[in-house]
Amino acid sequence: FGRDVLTRVMYGARISLFIALIAALVNLFIGVIYGSISGLEGGVVDDIMMRVIDVINSIPLLLYVILIMVILDDNSMFTVMLTLGLVYWVGMARLVRGQVLGLKNQEFVLAARALGVPKRQIIFKHLIPNALGPIVVSLTMMIPSAIFTEAFLSFIGLGASAPQASWGSLANDAVKVFRSSFYQLLFPAGAIAITILAFNFFGDGLRSALDPKLRKG
Repeated sequence: FGRDVLTRVMYGARISLFIALIAALVNLFIGVIYGSISGLEGGVVDDIMMRVIDVINSIPLLLYVILIMVILDDNSMFTVMLTLGLVYWVGMARLVRGQVLGLKNQEFVLAARALGVPKRQIIFKHLIPNALGPIVVSLTMMIPSAIFTEAFLSFIGLGASAPQASWGSLANDAVKVFRSSFYQLLFPAGAIAITILAFNFFGDGLRSALDPKLRKG
């Protein structure tokens, strides 16, 4: 069709990174708040909220995408973004819950409760700031996972479709002409690999900088 490979790879970067950003923001907003409430409340509330996460985790991501496509009758990037928004926060929620369980019996939290500080202020002013290190590291690690998931869904035809271009759809188009024009697969696959490696290295660097044990070593 006379389409420029470099231009489509660059345009695909916009789509892939935008979806990763949306997934990260939803991950941060829903996962942190949900996990904080679950860890702070404890007891029956914690059990119910964790069972909800178990149910969400038990259903494969691909099934979510197909189900949303059937309900909305839409096969576009919106479906991918909605799916990632619905399921990608559960890992963050588990992480934050574990951090809150370790922090809620600390003296400063007990003192705030004794003074009658509302739970909302305890969560946002005491618990989340003290768990910010692991949250930021997990967030940076989830971005490459979201990029790969979007690329996979687009590769199998459940994401961006022509004339839109994402790295996954470019790889799918390149497979058909791989024997004669292998470079068409090389560039989108290389862009995916380099971006994922970059975010993984960035996450490892943040973990080393924010974890006192690793910094001490």
